Amino acid sequence: MGVFTDETEISSAIPPARLFKAFVLQADNLIPKILPHAISSIEIIEGDGGPGTIKKINFAQGNGYLKHKIDSVDKENLIDNYSLIGGDGLSEKLEKISFNIKFLASGEGTLVKRTSTFHTKGDSDIDIEEEIKGDKEKVTGLFKAVEAYLLANPNEYN
Repeated sequence: MGVFTDETEISSAIPPARLFKAFVLQADNLIPKILPHAISSIEIIEGDGGPGTIKKINFAQGNGYLKHKIDSVDKENLIDNYSLIGGDGLSEKLEKISFNIKFLASGEGTLVKRTSTFHTKGDSDIDIEEEIKGDKEKVTGLFKAVEAYLLANPNEYN
């Protein structure tokens, strides 16, 4: 198995605790609401919502799903750790992708530091640069969609 790591930083005008609450703690409700063309629902298929919980992220219009496992959530330090472990949105050459996301105060907003660790299956020949590029585009788009929603709805997720 090969292991490849990438780091991404995303800036946001939203304060860290509010962005963490919306993006991590309330994502199951918020993401399908703001991106219905991409994600139809997020449901718990195993666990109680804490570490070890497995969620199924259903893509819109029956275009498949992803399985997401919660590894840990640190509400005090605003850190989220989870893994994509299966489904149609995970390349068949990848065993999983693990993420560590930290929400840090930066001026009046947030600096999101995200470390992605790609675990390949066996000696799979994979274009890791293409995987990383696609992952960065998706996550940046998702954060910007959440940020836009929070800016337009200043009384939510406080």
